[in-house]
Amino acid sequence: MKGSKAMVMIGVSFAAAAGAVVLASQWMNEQAGINSRKVMVASTDINLGTRLSGDVVRMVDWPADSVPAGAFSDGKQIDSRVTRVAVQRGEPILESKLASPGATGGLSAVVAEGKRAMTVRVNDVIGVAGFALPGNYVDILVSTQGERRPSDTSDQNISKLVLERILVLAVAQEASQNDTRPKVVNAVTLEVTPEQAEKLDLARSVGQLSLVLRNQIDHQPAETTGATKATLLSQAKPEPVKTKDKDKAEQKAAEAARPARKPAGTAKSQPAAAEQCQSVLTGSGHITQCR
Repeated sequence: MKGSKAMVMIGVSFAAAAGAVVLASQWMNEQAGINSRKVMVASTDINLGTRLSGDVVRMVDWPADSVPAGAFSDGKQIDSRVTRVAVQRGEPILESKLASPGATGGLSAVVAEGKRAMTVRVNDVIGVAGFALPGNYVDILVSTQGERRPSDTSDQNISKLVLERILVLAVAQEASQNDTRPKVVNAVTLEVTPEQAEKLDLARSVGQLSLVLRNQIDHQPAETTGATKATLLSQAKPEPVKTKDKDKAEQKAAEAARPARKPAGTAKSQPAAAEQCQSVLTGSGHITQCR
């Protein structure tokens, strides 16, 4: 009897536990359904300038209290929209990451309003050894020959920063920001204002351009006057080498051993020879003769 009662109690306990688990699971599913929203996310890595379609996005449940601003809950709202930045897999599709409605795909959709895309020719040195990648910021340096006046014979070569914090849109024909490996290319596309485009076009026509990679969070402008050959080679005059005490003593001894020069006009003349006189008696009296 006691054994059968124990088995019955154990069976009832297991049944109660299973029922509790089922009820708890149902409650949690209901709560999750109440506190979640449908959000469109990227189903794969999406490069900038890509036209969105059902192949690259999908709908997922997202916690309602943490849905980011600008998220989409309807796939029709983003159909044929173009991304202006790269989107990672699983990342929500936001309005701030899309170009204006009606924009076509490609690099033109990436250019910000009021800006222009301009391509300059580079090599492995000018292009910072391939480290200037899409999404990076660069400064542009020009090395040129300054204007020379007819009476000026000095070297007028100058190197000067002409543009700062310029966004790199693409290198060669690649605009993806996902790949961070260096790429040596022969052309770089930059995002500039119309005024900056004019300066850049003039700079590449009068001298050689160089790209200077800068920190992405550095917004401080560089105030420089440019570098010329004169400022490059100008150095403080070296101080004369001090003579050692021993050398000084030897120099003083050598000077003391030299015969002193007598000033002009101080030499005494030789004394004149003494005169010889004799007295001669003549008829008219004594005559003295000296020689």
